[in-house]
Amino acid sequence: MTAPTGNGPVLAFRDVAKVYGEGDAEVRALNGVSFEIYPGEFVAVMGASGSGKSTTLNILGCLDVPSSGSYDFMGVPVETLDRKQRALLRQNYLGFVFQGFNLLKRTTALENVQLPLVYRGTPARERRERAEEALRLVGLGDRMDHTSSELSGGQQQRVAIARALVSDPAVMLADEPTGNLDSQRTNEIMRLFSDLNAKRGITIILVTHEDEVAAYTKRHVRFRDGKIAYDGLPITKAELEAMA
Repeated sequence: MTAPTGNGPVLAFRDVAKVYGEGDAEVRALNGVSFEIYPGEFVAVMGASGSGKSTTLNILGCLDVPSSGSYDFMGVPVETLDRKQRALLRQNYLGFVFQGFNLLKRTTALENVQLPLVYRGTPARERRERAEEALRLVGLGDRMDHTSSELSGGQQQRVAIARALVSDPAVMLADEPTGNLDSQRTNEIMRLFSDLNAKRGITIILVTHEDEVAAYTKRHVRFRDGKIAYDGLPITKAELEAMA
């Protein structure tokens, strides 16, 4: 696959619709959604269960394609790519952070962070150096040789963030990354995301249903019934309802 190029938005939805099922069983998860995200943005994608935010994340992460409309990733129309090409796009340009950490339990933090580079075929010495740098960046330089069972929930999520960073992605996608953490650890992780965005310019798209988490971001895209209900500067749910 040819590398994405261009100086415009890193991601763009153009009248995207996603339909599941047929006839009476048809569900329109997205219905004519359009938005752009530019390099260096920190965006919260929000909405109630069934609003369309998870479907949006799946399409943004190249795990699914629109039923109609277009999704451009750095100028490349993703819906024209085959499954192998989409996998290469995910591998080379996207970093994922999940609510459940998804770490290998019996391997060290250093080994977990190296995994994306193993799949890329990166030489062992370079893999180790890059993984060590990523772990130091998230404040775990002294925990590299600890297994997941020896780390707290917040530390495990930091390992997951380091794993997403190690490939130097164009965009980081975080799906409810604080959902399994208490309030203190949530604030620690969100401050880390804020620092990565502010100091390193990493484009971050974070899916959350919590206003307290979204408050750390710089832009809110709120979904309702498969459409965008609000797209702009951070705003609380109460303020949004007052505008309705």
